[in-house]
Amino acid sequence: MSWKVKIINELKSVGIATIYFLTWFGTLMLIKVLLLKDYNIEFTDVSMVFVGALVVAKVILIMEYIPLGSWVKKQPAYVDVLLRTVLYSLGVLVILIIEKGLEGSSEYGGFISSVIQTFNHADIYHVWVNTIVVFGALLSFNFLTLVRTRLGKGGLFRMLKEPPTLELK
Repeated sequence: MSWKVKIINELKSVGIATIYFLTWFGTLMLIKVLLLKDYNIEFTDVSMVFVGALVVAKVILIMEYIPLGSWVKKQPAYVDVLLRTVLYSLGVLVILIIEKGLEGSSEYGGFISSVIQTFNHADIYHVWVNTIVVFGALLSFNFLTLVRTRLGKGGLFRMLKEPPTLELK
């Protein structure tokens, strides 16, 4: 495979994953905007939604290549999906806490003081909401990755276009 084809495939993968996460993060942003309207507070992090979606997409696509060990390979597929989701979500939680610590470090006299203040302030709810939504996005992304792996490229769409073969009871 030529380097041009590899670059095009990589750009497609990143583009699709970015659109996926942009949909999740855009929905979160919309919910925040609607909730904050009640209190006449303007939401200003629109650009962070785009940057966050791009960064998360690229990081997740890289992390898919990291094996979780021989024990996980012997387990049912849902173990891999759940373990990756939990690990990635913990990473997001840590990054969000670091971000809050850096944002308030000058206001609270240092990084550690700012992190402690985050846990004692309403900002912690912002961190939890973002982490919960990202957890949902990652869980479904990892599940869809499993489905794509098992059904092959385009397999899910082929399956969805076909009439159901089994009657639901």
